[in-house]
Amino acid sequence: MEKWNQSSSDFILLGLFPQNQTGLLLLLLIIFVFSLALFGNSAMIHLIRVDSRLHTPMYILLSQLSLMDLMYISTTVPKMAFNFLSGQKSITFLGCGVQSFFFLTMACSEGLLLASMAYDRFVAICHPLHYPTRMSKMMCLKMIIGSWILGSINSLAHTVYALHIPYCHSRSINHFFCDVPAMLPLACMDTWVYEYMVFVSTSLFLLLPFLGITASYGRVLFAVFHMRSTEGKKKAFTTCSTHLTVVTFYYAPFVYTYLRPRSLRSPTEDKILAVFYTILTPMLNPIIYSLRNKEVLGAMTRVFGSCYSTKH
Repeated sequence: MEKWNQSSSDFILLGLFPQNQTGLLLLLLIIFVFSLALFGNSAMIHLIRVDSRLHTPMYILLSQLSLMDLMYISTTVPKMAFNFLSGQKSITFLGCGVQSFFFLTMACSEGLLLASMAYDRFVAICHPLHYPTRMSKMMCLKMIIGSWILGSINSLAHTVYALHIPYCHSRSINHFFCDVPAMLPLACMDTWVYEYMVFVSTSLFLLLPFLGITASYGRVLFAVFHMRSTEGKKKAFTTCSTHLTVVTFYYAPFVYTYLRPRSLRSPTEDKILAVFYTILTPMLNPIIYSLRNKEVLGAMTRVFGSCYSTKH
């Protein structure tokens, strides 16, 4: 049982792993995944920035995805690792609010950005003649700015509401970061209105984009099936399957977690599912996009190959 000073406004994060040797090994694995995510996403941003052949809407959107993933995983893992290694589980009231704001901003913005990437592929494959006008750099910029702004506004509304809820029960959050739904059981008021807001918000920012992405790729695969060029078919299938893999890893656990009623949820299951969209997806995205993309592999050879030859 956690000892808790009721006069304190701090929260306690119960964490993901038990405080034993098994927990330490699992934490080291998470830190390794975190390091891979930092390296992979930083490398992807650098490649797209320095290689002029990748200065197209598809890769500009991809560089934003890498930036969001960098911020996303940095919001949760460092604090979780610090709390485990130091033996302290507390997080300040303000710190909890800041963590919740950045987590929700990245979650919503990335959902919208993935929808923008699906639209980009839809136009490129189904309406190639209109691609330069429909997906101009200005349109790409509007999509990026729109994703960040809408994600931030939605996040701010949720965070402000969560910080104004009176918490009069235990302050122990059964999670490894300040996830608002995990904080609701600690409230000493009926939160059904807010839970309805979470349902509506999840539907708008995750479920609707996911359905839009599914419809876009359904139309794309239909168009690909009727292509005459075997090489074109192969390239389109590779691109679409890559995007769909990323989308499934991201949306499926997120939607499953946030659209279920509280009565059907368990803290352990929520924490395991959260590992997928907060830790594994940011690590997998750059790997999936680089290993299955000839343009990115070519850019890696040109950029890092030239760096190696310069040193030698």
